[in-house]
Order: sequence, then structure tokens, then C-alpha cells
Amino acid sequence: MRGCVSARGNTYRIVVSLGKDQETGKYKQYFETLPKGSSKGDAQKRLREILTEIDKGTFCKPGKLTVAEYLESWLLDYCKANLAQNTAETYEFFVRKHIIPAIGNIPLSQLKSSDLQRLYSVKKTSGRRDGKGGLGSRSVRYIHITMHRALKSAMKLGLISRNVADSVDVPVVHGREMQTMSESDVHILLEMVAASQRGTRYYPLFYTLLFTGIRRSEALGLRWSDIDLSSGQLSVNRTLHQLHDRKVIFKKPKTEKGRRLIALTPSTVAVLKEHKESQSQTRESLGLTPLNDNDLVFCQFDGKPLLPDTVSQAWRHIARKSGLTGIRLHDCRHTHASLLLKQNVHPAVVAQRLGHASVQITLDIYSHILPGIQEAAAKQFDDILMAKEKVAPE
Repeated sequence: MRGCVSARGNTYRIVVSLGKDQETGKYKQYFETLPKGSSKGDAQKRLREILTEIDKGTFCKPGKLTVAEYLESWLLDYCKANLAQNTAETYEFFVRKHIIPAIGNIPLSQLKSSDLQRLYSVKKTSGRRDGKGGLGSRSVRYIHITMHRALKSAMKLGLISRNVADSVDVPVVHGREMQTMSESDVHILLEMVAASQRGTRYYPLFYTLLFTGIRRSEALGLRWSDIDLSSGQLSVNRTLHQLHDRKVIFKKPKTEKGRRLIALTPSTVAVLKEHKESQSQTRESLGLTPLNDNDLVFCQFDGKPLLPDTVSQAWRHIARKSGLTGIRLHDCRHTHASLLLKQNVHPAVVAQRLGHASVQITLDIYSHILPGIQEAAAKQFDDILMAKEKVAPE
């Protein structure tokens, strides 16, 4: 018999034969005692699971390694060595703040899908560190992504036989409805920025975001060497990101399409020329080194990078004052794309300006605002069939 179940106090014990050891000639056995309160049915189900894993060659003897111990080594040996710094820090944040405190003491080999399901449920209802409610669906989903990736690595190392995160229901994240500004909204907002003492310093940045459609990270990473004011072109070559320790790093765009040339409007060229002159005069008045091509286009008075969250906070302040509550900084990008498409600019051109990997991404995001796209498709289909009908022999 390959395995059996026997009563052991108020629980059950499983004994499985692992065959003969080729070196010693002795027969090996695996013993597993189920948690107190488990039923005989639970034990028999677990026995079947073990035997199936043995048959598939995926069975791993449970070790004493805990979830916390494994995750600590995973962060050090895998994440820091193989992932981008900001990605590794994101995983580290969720591991240390949410996962280890909740399930870190569970042996890795004994981690169950129900443990993760319970973790996600608790975080959804009371996961905020300030004690004021639960985490949003997006944050809980990030916890799941972290655990799934960590357990996938554990499987490759032979520490576990299956990824229990595969069997867990994850909260659905509903994307925010796209918000765009009209032409008049853009004018009102820019007038408010220009008139605001707090917003004046951000006027060139917000203007550039609206008139080019580039991302916040792309704009904050721009150097003057990336802008050719004489030919009216902007080159996106890198992005700026802030880590959890507030350190700022620069990275290359994720895709080749992200590295791109964008034609500037004449008004954008004028705004940037004035901004460059003002920046140069400010540096001179502060006794700093003269402005050069390697200096950031959008920065603090002393040339240090602007922090992304600070920029977004300034935008929210101005947007509220302009009566545009709910319009995010990222909606500058949506606004740029939607206004171009409404003017019948080809989607391929819009995709190139936005740095999308393909024009299909642009169509998927903005197809609902393409003027008459459904009506045009219906008419074209009708024209094709009607044309064939006209030329059909009598």
C-alpha cells in the first residue's frame, strides 16, 4: 500500500511510502500530521494530493522554511539582482508592510490558498496602516501579484510543488473613467496657472504636457539637449522616477516606441524659449553655474529634479481652482490625444506622439471618441455589398 491514514488524538496522520533508497537500500516514508480538528475526509484528500504529486514528480518534502524567511531571501537574491530598482522596491514594500506581518510565520510548504484568500479579505476590509479602513482593490491586487511572483520563483527552486496563488480569487480593479478637457477647459486652466502665484512656476511644464501628450515621468526627465527649439522638436529618451526612500532615478523608456521625436507646436516652442531664458536668468541671479544642455528643462530653482508627487499636487490645486475637479495630471495626455483625434488626425500619428507600442493600443483606448467611426464602418460595409450588387450580371 502506497499510503494510509490513521487517527492520532484529535487529528489524523498520513503515512506515505516513498520507495527504496538506492544508496542505503532502506525503504523511505513520509509522515504528515494534519492540524487539530481536521476530519478523516481532509486527511484522505491530502493523501490523494500527495500521491498525485509523487506520480507527477512534483512532490516536495515540507521544510521548516517560513514564508517570511523565504520572502526575505527572494527580495535579496532575486528582486534586487534581476528587477528594476523601483519594481524591486515596490515588491519589498508590500512584502514588509502587508505580507510578512500577516502570514510570515507560516511554513512555506504549508501555505494554502485559503491563507492568501483570508489575507486579501482582511486587507480589503482593514488593511490601511493608519487604521482607517481597508486597502483599495488595486493595492490588494499588487499584494497578490507580489505573492504570485514570489511563489513562482519558489516552484522553480523546488521549494514548493505548486503555486497556491493560482487558486485565489483576486479583487477586480475597475479602471477609472477617462476624463478629458475641452478646448475652453484647457484655456481656462492655463489662465488660472498663469495667474496663480503657486502655479506660475509650473506653467511651462503643464503647457508642454497638454501640447505634446508626453507622460509626467517623461517630461520631468527632459534635458535641454533633448529639445531643439530651432526645428521645433522634442526627443523622449528617458524618464524620471522617485523611489520609496525619495531617491530620484532616471530610466530609459520601457519600449522602443517610447523613445521618440515629437513635433512641437509654435506656441509650445515660444513657451519653452521664454522658460529657458527665465531659467538662465534665475540661475545667474542665484550665483549658480550657467545653464547648459545637460540641465533639466523642468526643475527646482537650483536645478534639482522636481518630485513627481509635488507636481501632481500642484496640478490638483490648480484644477480645483479652475472648476475641473476630478481631472488628473495624466488626463493632459488623454486630452491631447482626444483633441487630435477629433480633428481627424490619423490614429497612427497620435500613437507615435503618445509613444504607444502599437496603433491598436491607441484605438482600444480612444475608439469611443473617434468621430463617426461606427457610422463610417457601417457605411463602408454597405457600400461594398451595394457595389457588388450593382455589377452583378442580370
